[in-house]
Amino acid sequence: MQKDPILGTASPLRPLPNLIFASRWLQLPLYLGLIAAQAVYVVHFLIELWHLIEAAAGSQTALAQLVASIGYKSTIPVVSLNETIIMLVVLALIDVVMISNLLIMVIVGGYETFVSRMGLQGHPDQPEWLSHVNASVLKVKLATAIIGISSIHLLKTFINADNYSDRVLIAQTAIHIAFLLSAMAIAYTDKMMSSIATGPAKH
Repeated sequence: MQKDPILGTASPLRPLPNLIFASRWLQLPLYLGLIAAQAVYVVHFLIELWHLIEAAAGSQTALAQLVASIGYKSTIPVVSLNETIIMLVVLALIDVVMISNLLIMVIVGGYETFVSRMGLQGHPDQPEWLSHVNASVLKVKLATAIIGISSIHLLKTFINADNYSDRVLIAQTAIHIAFLLSAMAIAYTDKMMSSIATGPAKH
């Protein structure tokens, strides 16, 4: 619909603009696919948590599965949970949660920004960040979330540093620094654009 400049009423869009505008719904299957991916992450989280509980109860099978999933290696045979294994498993669970948060931001924020309004104004469960979301805010939040995920991966690597080469450690650190610099650049650019848009007009 477009507003008639003379009558001030909405008039139907012409066929081609209407088709182009409706093409935004092609993104819907993508967001539905991300919802399915999040369901897979939930199942993975529950399986890892169950293995941790079983290993704490003394299950050697669950312990072996945990050790394999986190890539933990030791010169001494692992026969019980230790602090390092527990920490690595917990960090892996936190990693899943943070990726899930990232998926929520992409699904909800992307749908609201690029597809259609969700009409959540006044809803008691509306996320606080969604009330002022736009493409720029979404980019900054996604960059921040990616830094958080990268931090978890880097921490897991350093805790289990004996199983990684110096080249891997340096590469992961460099990638994390690159993420930080990219996020700072995005935030700075967004701030500059906002200042230009809201700044007083000069005569």
